[in-house]
Amino acid sequence: MDRLQAMTTFVRVVEAGSFSGAARVLNIGQPAVSKTVAQLEQHLQVRLLLRSTHGLTPTEAGVRFYERARLAIQEADEAEQAARGAGAGLSGRLRISAAPTFARLHVIPRLPRFLDAHPGLHVDVILDDRAIDLIAEGIDISLRMGALADSSVVARKLASSRRSVLATPDYLARAGTPQAPADLAAHETVVYSQLGNVWNFSRDGAEVSIAVRGRARFSAAEGIRAAVLAHMGLSIASDWMFAPELADGRVCRLLEGWLLPDIDLWAVFPTGRMASAKARMFADFVEAAMREMPG
Repeated sequence: MDRLQAMTTFVRVVEAGSFSGAARVLNIGQPAVSKTVAQLEQHLQVRLLLRSTHGLTPTEAGVRFYERARLAIQEADEAEQAARGAGAGLSGRLRISAAPTFARLHVIPRLPRFLDAHPGLHVDVILDDRAIDLIAEGIDISLRMGALADSSVVARKLASSRRSVLATPDYLARAGTPQAPADLAAHETVVYSQLGNVWNFSRDGAEVSIAVRGRARFSAAEGIRAAVLAHMGLSIASDWMFAPELADGRVCRLLEGWLLPDIDLWAVFPTGRMASAKARMFADFVEAAMREMPG
């Protein structure tokens, strides 16, 4: 039995809460995961997991073993990286979570550069607008935007973007151009369900809240993009979301004298686990890439 491999398998089972979840993360068959844990329990001569219809729960001994094993795996990873040297590149598998629209526009086009710098590295990119369970999904780093709902997460801010009211020239030619927030009441708006239909503006210390009407609401950023580009109405969005269209004039900023709260990009790491060298270097890469963006 490879002790380090067995420890890694056990740690992934505990974090995923099931043999099948660990198998997905490790990219191996579920029977192999179950067999490895059984061999580990036999080697240690102690029960590590309690199996029931509700799933797997570590025993008291299993909890103690998990904590020590997790640290041992992290230290082994760090030792390997140090031995290879900073110039040798990363290796292994990196699991990344990101919002689909942001990833399509700003992460995936830059991935070849990151992979070219680290020929031994493989990446799994999980695309989801929702905040997923990093531990259960075996995610090493998640790129999230906006306020973080859980204050206990391990996170690092990578960049900020301004938000604006945006629309296409075709829509403005048809409906007119708003000159003040109050004018938005007469316009058709494309509403992002996570933001709601009350938009808050500020200027010179004064704040204004406007309830907008929107016949179309979307739960994902890709829907907002498609609707705005189909000239359905105006919407609030970050510069990141419409970067290509803002650059070539297919989308216009409106009410530029009025400010909307900026939106932040965060690198979020699994709670209770030291961020791996791969995750930290990817965060560095994304942070540098966002600094290269105009504006």
